[in-house]
Amino acid sequence: MRTLLILALSPLLIHAAPASNPAPTGFPFADEDLNYAVTFPSGISLGEAHMHAKHAGANWNLSLTIDAGVPGYAVKDTYVSGTTADLCSTSFERTTSHGSHTAHEKETIDRDRSVATRTTVSKDAGKSDFPVPACVKDALAYVYYARREMGQGRVPGPQQILFGKLISIRADYGGAETITLNNKNAVPVVTDKLTCTINAGSSDFKIDVFFARDAARTPLRISAPLAMGKFSMELLR
Repeated sequence: MRTLLILALSPLLIHAAPASNPAPTGFPFADEDLNYAVTFPSGISLGEAHMHAKHAGANWNLSLTIDAGVPGYAVKDTYVSGTTADLCSTSFERTTSHGSHTAHEKETIDRDRSVATRTTVSKDAGKSDFPVPACVKDALAYVYYARREMGQGRVPGPQQILFGKLISIRADYGGAETITLNNKNAVPVVTDKLTCTINAGSSDFKIDVFFARDAARTPLRISAPLAMGKFSMELLR
């Protein structure tokens, strides 16, 4: 009798059981590939960009490629970052081509000594060492670090990051902001805006990052200045 009762009720029990929550996707929960359209604020297409995060054991390999430009001025950048599980940089390599100006350099961080070795690959090739904070983050690793901090309800504190040399960065929370991605007919999305002010020596410049309100705090739009004007990377869904 008990067995018959269980069999009779089992369909009801199955439907009544709470559905399990799906496992979160994207960084820092899993490997991630994000594709972006690069545009002017007017919506004119400039090219594309791709961000990748891959586990290397407990550590991370991060990369960003940008292929964009206007007639007579091409931008082709590749940034590759190696980090620990805590997003402390172990290496950072960048190859950039902005119009006629090209650069290729790599920083390798000796965390035991808190020293970065900068190697340039060009007609002015050379090598130099300089001190860095114990858990310094390169410019690309900082983007992922900011995502992790935002996902835990924190705004990253002021710090120095690595981009050829140490530069200062300050992040300010700009509150909720509704944006529309890629085309004017898309559904508006509520995001959290973070404005990063970077001091590279003689002047400051600002980068605005609009994070989705998902567990991964996916960057939906990144707006930054270039020599040809301010541009945006907008996530392609």
